Amino acid sequence: MLFVLSEEHKHLGFLSEVDPAVVGESGRIAVEFLKKGSNPKIYEGALNVWSGSVQHGLEGLMYLLTESCKLTISEEDFQDSVLVLGFSEELTELLLQLYLENRKEIRQILSKPAPSLPHYHSLEWRLDVQLSSRPLRHQLKPTVTLKLHLEDGARRSAHVLQTDPATLQHLIDELERALAELKSSHCRRILHNIQ
Repeated sequence: MLFVLSEEHKHLGFLSEVDPAVVGESGRIAVEFLKKGSNPKIYEGALNVWSGSVQHGLEGLMYLLTESCKLTISEEDFQDSVLVLGFSEELTELLLQLYLENRKEIRQILSKPAPSLPHYHSLEWRLDVQLSSRPLRHQLKPTVTLKLHLEDGARRSAHVLQTDPATLQHLIDELERALAELKSSHCRRILHNIQ
């Protein structure tokens, strides 16, 4: 299976313009970024190249490595995919070696669960109705006030939301539609491929 990069991830061109040692260092930095997150100070100090092109190049290299590992492409397919980008044989071999050395580690990084997000703990609600005011004597203005308590590990937070019943009903309808779509065969197939 041939892996094709989209236009926005074809920033790997700087690799053909630099020394092979810089390519190896770029690969090491890209794998470190996958482990610990992006840190621009690392590539500014380690690589003596203009930082804008290096940042885009490292993002492209990380994308190439992660997508190759996700798809578990073979050595031949990886070489063919990189050769399509117009790199020399030496650079292709360096990238292949980088892929082969780090694919198990990258797959482990990709298999780790995503960082935990705050989740629902409790909900308090109140319905307020304004019956009249000085300018308007016979006015009915209902307002729903929600206090949503979220939990993130040991930390709890509360968010107060205020809306009218029509907007709340629209929100409920949209959430129900999203849940129904999540149960569709198309979404289940996508979720199965992600996991």
